Amino acid sequence: MNETIAHRADFSRIRYAQCWEDADILLEGLAIRPGASCVSIASAGENSLALLIRDPARVIARDLSPSQLACLALRVAGFRRLQHGELLELIGARPSERRLDWYRACREELDPETRAFWDAHPHLVEAGIGSAGKFERYFATFRRRILPCIHRRKTVTALLTSRTPAERELFYEETWNTWRWRVLFHVFYSRTVMGRMGRDPSFFDHVEGAVAPRILARTRHALAVLDPSDNPYLHWILTGTHGEALPLALREEHFETIRSRLDRLTWGLGSLEDLLDEPGADRHDAWNLSDIFEYLPKDATETLLRRIADRSAPGARLAYWNMLAPRSRPDSLADRLRPLDELAQSLHSRDKAFFYSRFVIEEVEDIEKSPAR
Repeated sequence: MNETIAHRADFSRIRYAQCWEDADILLEGLAIRPGASCVSIASAGENSLALLIRDPARVIARDLSPSQLACLALRVAGFRRLQHGELLELIGARPSERRLDWYRACREELDPETRAFWDAHPHLVEAGIGSAGKFERYFATFRRRILPCIHRRKTVTALLTSRTPAERELFYEETWNTWRWRVLFHVFYSRTVMGRMGRDPSFFDHVEGAVAPRILARTRHALAVLDPSDNPYLHWILTGTHGEALPLALREEHFETIRSRLDRLTWGLGSLEDLLDEPGADRHDAWNLSDIFEYLPKDATETLLRRIADRSAPGARLAYWNMLAPRSRPDSLADRLRPLDELAQSLHSRDKAFFYSRFVIEEVEDIEKSPAR
């Protein structure tokens, strides 16, 4: 993976200031048991923190980007030093004029490198750290420049109002799905524009075909089939805050649980290969792999999946998303990984982070009991 993505993509800045993957379906798919050992792609931190809700013995987070780890570290400090509402203000989920105050309250919890990073970017803190990434700025451009050309603010507000399934379908087809929506969506969410403004262009190296039509189909599912009123990702894209819809790790009912278990979470800079290369015989029970295989060729995906299976306890689960590049365990690993397709498809049907084309769950077979052995 180091050769295929880490040396081509730019990891020097915050790419994702939030986790744009639905932790509700992640936790259900991983089925983490108390005392488990979990590995997680750090990203901005929310989903690594959400794993603590299931009472694991440890969560080991890794990321290739020091900027992403700075996002995770500040969130951990916020859970330690702030009250729930203050943490939401710091992230930007709620309006605030006191974000720099909340940062100063967290500052002494940070290691010197992380402290220096955030000290050098007070404007990112003032705006809400959840808006600090390239991906979030991409959505902000859509919200401020494109969306007003499509719909008035009251129409956006109406979309985010709770409705019955039949009412949602009718609203989408008769009010929301205009020709301007379709045309401007196809332009803004094209491979060219998304690569330039949202994701690193190298992230599209293994994507074939048009991008926008696939994302539009999933967006229709989120707007017409799922309930937009309780979708935190949709709220942020359209309004710049979460409103009353919060990602799993930020909900008030989980705040004290996560705070009490922060010492079980460790994080570090490096790839999954680095973790797998570490000496020892540790076996892990759950792997939150984000969408890392999106950026890898098929042979590299096979190699990494094999190595993960080798460092997993029997019955361990892997969870990851496909957005545009289809990836899952190859036939060569049929004796090592068992796809849980029915469960994954059921969960994906209610995935609030709607732009992913597929959610994948695979379970590690007990090699000693494998028929092939």
